[in-house]
Formats: sequence, C-alpha cells, structure tokens
Amino acid sequence: MFGYRSAAPKVRLTTDRLVVRLVHERDAWRLADYYAENRAFLKPWEPVRDDSHCYPSGWQARLGLITEMHKQGSAFYFIILDPDENEVRGVANFSNVLRGSFYACYLGYSLGEKWQGQGMMFEALQAAIRYMQRQQRMHRIMANYMPHNARSGDLLARLGFEKEGYAKDYLLIDGRWQDHVLTSLTAADWAADRRGQ
Repeated sequence: MFGYRSAAPKVRLTTDRLVVRLVHERDAWRLADYYAENRAFLKPWEPVRDDSHCYPSGWQARLGLITEMHKQGSAFYFIILDPDENEVRGVANFSNVLRGSFYACYLGYSLGEKWQGQGMMFEALQAAIRYMQRQQRMHRIMANYMPHNARSGDLLARLGFEKEGYAKDYLLIDGRWQDHVLTSLTAADWAADRRGQ
C-alpha cells in the first residue's frame, strides 16, 4: 500500500552445525570481526576492500542499504554462524535478483580461514540455495570462480552447478582483472510445480 514500507524478511535456517540467516543491522560488529580476522586470507579472492570492512561503523551504513535490498527482494545477504550466533564463520550473498521471465541471481560466498576443509560451506549453501529456490522461486543461480580456485570449483560441482563457459577478464579481484569459469544451477522442477505462475 502506498506510504507503507514492507518489512525486511526474517530468514533463519539451521543445519546440523550452523545457523544461516539474513544479516540485519545489529550484525555490524560480527561482520567487522569476520572481515578483520580474515582480511589477508580473503584478499586474493575478493575485490579490493577498504578499511571500513573491518570496523562496525563501516558496516552500519552498508547494512542499512542491504536491509533495503532485502525489502525490495533484489538481494539476499546471508551470514553463516555458529549455533549460538556469536561468530560469523562465512557469508553467502545472492545478488542481482531478477524475476519476470528470468528468475535468476548470482551467488558469491566466502568462509573464514579457520573453518576451511570441514564441509561447512557445502552445508550452509545447501540450506541457502534451497531457500532461494523454494521461497524466492529462483530458477537459475549463477556462480563464477577463478580457474585457479580449485576448492571453489569442487564445491560448486558438489552442489550441482554445471560449467557453462569461460569469461576473460571478468571481475576486478584483488586489483587485477581475473578470468572466471561460469557455472549455474537450475531448478529442474520449477515449471512442473507451477511456481512461476
């Protein structure tokens, strides 16, 4: 209704070892801690981050914008937490959400250094992808990775993503244009259960 703002969705998913939920404005200090602790580890895999990523004050403004995107349904930013929700172990972001005749989005993710190799991102992404397919009706989720990031490529393959192409100089990562392998996961039963109508 005109003059009223819709509330941001409250999504909290649980797995055997994790809580996977949408970020909210009270997560500024948790996210600052995550990025400060993993700054050097994540540097080769991410865009150049300014210092504000490591301070709660920087995240307060950023989370306000993210909350608006949640309300509009244009992006869904998840944090991956321990069961008591004290520590961010990773993030999973579904961005550029489009509907209409496309029903697609992009997936980006990172996991803290000390949690690598334990299957946590696979566990978290299974839950988040299920939510995006069933609740947000995404038919296609696209995720791209640098060719030398074998761990990310293996993870996406385990989740059912299929290689669709190769893009030269695709994203500006760590200050350099990097090639990426393009992959996607499609919901085969999307049309059959008539979610798009």
